[in-house]
Amino acid sequence: MSDLRRNAIHVAQGEHRVSCDSEVMLTTILGSCVSVCMWEPQARLGGMNHILLPGGDGTDLYKTAVGANAMELLINGMLKAGAERSRLEAKVFGGARMIRATSDIGARNGTFVLEFLRREGILLTGESLGGTQGRRVQYWPESGRARQLLIAKYEEANVPLPTQAETGSDLELF
Repeated sequence: MSDLRRNAIHVAQGEHRVSCDSEVMLTTILGSCVSVCMWEPQARLGGMNHILLPGGDGTDLYKTAVGANAMELLINGMLKAGAERSRLEAKVFGGARMIRATSDIGARNGTFVLEFLRREGILLTGESLGGTQGRRVQYWPESGRARQLLIAKYEEANVPLPTQAETGSDLELF
């Protein structure tokens, strides 16, 4: 097994990780979700989160995956590990429009994160938001280096839905 895989830590929806280990790479896969890669250069400490939704009431199950809470968990994790809040920097990834729908959750996620960082005075040093492709993000928290790999675009089939006249009015449940 390569060192890259042995020392990779996957950050799933609602999770966050913080590390200053030069051997560690944090990774996640994003569609409409957004990930913030945060770094504190003097402490050589970084972290990553994976935000599912920008906000809302939600349930306990999704509490850590929702906007402000996910950001606060990452920031507090960084501070607890020795970061200085005034030196925090962020790179933001994700927020793709993965399906045709009336609501663009990816755009809402991206807007939320950018506004949160601006409001909190956290320097934005890079971003890759939007589009229609998923992303694999790799992040080396000790150096603040991030790499994005685009995932092959999934083409949603454009199949018209049948009308009631075509399907009949009978309903049969099995």
